[in-house]
Amino acid sequence: MEALIFVFIFCLGAILASFYGVLALRLPKNESVIKPNSYCPNCKHTLKWYDLIPIVSYISTLGKCRYCHKKISLFYPLSELLLGTLFSIAYYLYGPMISYDLITILILLSLTYIIFVSDFNYFIILDSPLFGSLIALFVLKIIYYDITSALLSLLWGIILFGIMFVIKKIGDFIFKRESLGGGDIKLALVIGYVLGLKLGICALILSSFLALPYAVLRVNLSKEKEVPFGPFIIGACIIVYLFIPKFINLLSYLFI
Repeated sequence: MEALIFVFIFCLGAILASFYGVLALRLPKNESVIKPNSYCPNCKHTLKWYDLIPIVSYISTLGKCRYCHKKISLFYPLSELLLGTLFSIAYYLYGPMISYDLITILILLSLTYIIFVSDFNYFIILDSPLFGSLIALFVLKIIYYDITSALLSLLWGIILFGIMFVIKKIGDFIFKRESLGGGDIKLALVIGYVLGLKLGICALILSSFLALPYAVLRVNLSKEKEVPFGPFIIGACIIVYLFIPKFINLLSYLFI
C-alpha cells in the first residue's frame, strides 16, 4: 500500500510539472492555458492525450515529435522526473499523514518549478502563481492553526517585502539601473510568510550565495547583466524550510 502511495505522489508531481510548464511558458506571452490545446512548437500539430503522458510519451517516441519527428527537448521529461521525485521525497520526509508541513513543501516545490521556467525563459515571476500560492498557504495555516497565526505570518511577509523594497531602491541608486525585479520583491512576501522574519532573511542571504556562481559565469561568458534571481530565492527558502532547526541553532549561535 505504501509503495502505491509513493507511485501516486510521484505521478502527481510529474503530471503537475507538465501543467506548470504550460503555465510558465504561456502566461508571460498572455496566452490562454486552456486553448489552444498543447501542440508541437515545431509543426504546430495538436497533441493527443497519449502524447502528453509525462515521461512515458517521451520514451515511447524516442524523444521526437510523433508527427514531424523533430527532437523534443530533454528538459520536459527530466523536469517531470525531477518534480515527481521531489514530491516523493517530500512525502517521505513529512508523510504519511497529510500535514501542514507536507502541503507547504509541495506548494513551495510547485512554485519553484513555475518560477524556474518563467524566470529563466522570460525574466518574469508571474503574479498569479505567486499570489495563488500565498492565498493557499494563508488558508492552510487557518485550517491547521488559526487566523491569528495566519495574520502574523502575513505580517512577517509584508515586513520582508518592505526590506526587499528598500534593498532594491538602494541597489537602483548605486548601480543606476534596476537591481531587483518586481517579482523578486513580491516573492519576499511568500518567503516571509513561510519562514518568518529572521529565517526569511537567512533565506535571502543564502539565495545570494547560491546565485553568485551562476551570475559570475553568466556575466563573463555571455556578457549578460540581467540574472534570474527568483529561482535562487525560492530554492533557498526550501533549503531553510527543510533544515529549520539547523538555521535556528545558527541564529542562536550568531546572536548569543
